[in-house]
Amino acid sequence: MSQQLLDILKSTFGDAVLETHSQHGDDTAVVAASRWAEIARFLRNDPRCDMDLFVDLCAVDYPRREPRFEVVLHIYSIGKKHRLRLKTRVGDQDGDGAELDTITSIWEGANWLERETYDMMGIVFRGHPDLRRILLYSEFVGHPLRKDYPADRTQPLVPYREGYEKVAPFGPNEGMSFGRQTHRTGKFE
Repeated sequence: MSQQLLDILKSTFGDAVLETHSQHGDDTAVVAASRWAEIARFLRNDPRCDMDLFVDLCAVDYPRREPRFEVVLHIYSIGKKHRLRLKTRVGDQDGDGAELDTITSIWEGANWLERETYDMMGIVFRGHPDLRRILLYSEFVGHPLRKDYPADRTQPLVPYREGYEKVAPFGPNEGMSFGRQTHRTGKFE
């Protein structure tokens, strides 16, 4: 069934589908970055596709290739029982221009994974409702999953933040519900 998805994409979006391939039951379409969100919305909403389950989003760094990054989306149709890997390519060899439209309005589950991809790889998702670091502290310099990130780089030390609930980057419904272990007492607050 996934091969039919590739055929639907090619007939609907023409040159915006840069390449397709199937390997071991995994069907992949590489699409133009400028049409990323439009194609994702089509896959979600068109009844022939019905890709209603967002599975994963990540990026891969190819530093010797331009565009340098591949953003990879895995989606699935619960009703039709088919899956698809959708890819696009962004960024020059220095990592500049690595921008893509957000798909959070299509699948809410993309929110945190787009933030993680931004944090770890530096890919900007235009229109994201809250694009900020999610795994690293805000003062962290660089993006550690890029292949040219120096493994021995020293990051700036950040002082412990007393009264963290006032300065923490989390909203009232984020973070650890059980409190946080302090470095001074070793107890949870």
